[in-house]
Amino acid sequence: MSNFPNFTVFDVETTGLDPHKGDKIIEIAGMRIEGGKIVESKTFVELVNPERPIPWEAKQVNKISDEAVAEAPTIDQVLPKFLEFAKDSVLIAHNAQFDMGFLEVEKETCWGYTELPSCLCTMRLSRALYPHEFRHNLDAVTARLGLEFPKDRHRALPDVLVTAQAFLKMIEENGIQSLGDLQQKAGLRQMVA
Repeated sequence: MSNFPNFTVFDVETTGLDPHKGDKIIEIAGMRIEGGKIVESKTFVELVNPERPIPWEAKQVNKISDEAVAEAPTIDQVLPKFLEFAKDSVLIAHNAQFDMGFLEVEKETCWGYTELPSCLCTMRLSRALYPHEFRHNLDAVTARLGLEFPKDRHRALPDVLVTAQAFLKMIEENGIQSLGDLQQKAGLRQMVA
């Protein structure tokens, strides 16, 4: 995998589904893939104080309470540290449109214009490489690839680890050797966006 750039697999947990309606990040985690290997020693995980109550529905999914984030730093402190952690890499997320949507909105409210790294979506990759499959959510992809599902599902770091494993397994199973090869074999003009 020397023909690939470094990657930062990341995930966010949030107060809801729509950052344009005031939903906020309450946890962000990342893990590096370098030289084609997951580097578990290079991880980033932070709770974020959303400066608003966490709705009951969100607490049921991610098990993050208002008390857990009460003393946590706010996004304007956490996001710059995460972007420094992800420096010189391509971001990867499962359903990247969701996660990147939150980063886009949060970065604007933090400090104005900042360029976010490119992001590759493992859900789009799964759809392109396995078009005969019906489901491409993280649970379905994990099961299809024979990976073990994390115990703390819907917490950012366990979801990051399984996404990283799924990404590496998909490129290995499909003989993908480079970022260009990834774009071509996936049949997508713009795999990284």
